[in-house]
Amino acid sequence: MAQPRGVNSLRFNQDQSCFCCAMESGVRIYNIEPLMEKGHFDHDQVGSVAHVEMLHRSNLLAVVGGGVHPKFSDISVLIWDDAQEGKEKLVLEFTFTKPVLAVRMRHDKIIIVLRHRIYVYTFPNNPTKLFEFDTRDNSRGLCDLCPSVEKQLIAFPGHKCGSLQLVDLSNTKPGTSSAPFTINAHQSEIACLALNQQGTVVATASKKGTLIRLFDTLTKEKLVELRRGTDPATLYCINFSHDSSFLCVSSDKGTVHVFALKDTQLNR
Repeated sequence: MAQPRGVNSLRFNQDQSCFCCAMESGVRIYNIEPLMEKGHFDHDQVGSVAHVEMLHRSNLLAVVGGGVHPKFSDISVLIWDDAQEGKEKLVLEFTFTKPVLAVRMRHDKIIIVLRHRIYVYTFPNNPTKLFEFDTRDNSRGLCDLCPSVEKQLIAFPGHKCGSLQLVDLSNTKPGTSSAPFTINAHQSEIACLALNQQGTVVATASKKGTLIRLFDTLTKEKLVELRRGTDPATLYCINFSHDSSFLCVSSDKGTVHVFALKDTQLNR
C-alpha cells in the first residue's frame, strides 16, 4: 500500500544551501543549487514525520514523529546519522513529557521547543542541558536561533501578549537562569518570527498578518515596518536572504511577498 506523500513542514539548513521536508512518507533532503535530492529516510525507517531539522550540511538530522502514520512518538527528538549503516543510523534521543513543536540547531547547541518551555542543550557531543526557559502558550513552537559563530542569539515569544524575548546564549552559565530582554513588538499575539543570519535583526508578525516589523537586536529599536496587505492573513513563514538584502513572507492567501530591505526603492 502506497504511503501518502503530503508535506507536514519544511526547513532550510543554517546556511540556506539545503532544505529538508518532513513528510507523511518520511524525510526528503534537497540541495538548492543545483536543485536535486541529496538524501532521504523512507517511511519504513522513520514513519510519518512532523518536524525535521538539518545541522548545516552534515550527516546529522533531528526528526520528530507525527502525521498520519508515525513510527516514533511526538514527545521525542531523534538524531539520525546518515553516515551510519542500517539501524545504527539512530544515534541519539531526547524524550520529554509533552509534544515537541520545533527543533533548532547550530554547530554547538540544539534547541527543543515545547508548548510552554524551551530547552537548550550542548550538541552534538555528549549533550548536556544548559538551561530552560518558560514561555507564553506557544502552540506553533515559535523560536529562532542565530547560526552565526559570533552571535549565539535565540528569539521566542515573551510572557506578555505580543512580546518577544531575546537571549544571548553566550552570556549565560549552565544551570542558571538568564533574564531575556523583552521587545513589545505587537498588540496581538505573535504568529511568526525570524532572525537574520548575522543575528543583528529580528522580524516579527502578529496574528493579524498585515504588518511585519523589524527590530535591531542590539538596541531593541524598531527599524522598519513592512505592510503585507490590509486583509488579515495567517503567516506561515518569515525568512531573510543570506545577506539580509531581502525578506520573504508566505501566508494562507497563497502568496509569497518579497521585500527589499537594503534598496527599498525596489518595493512597490
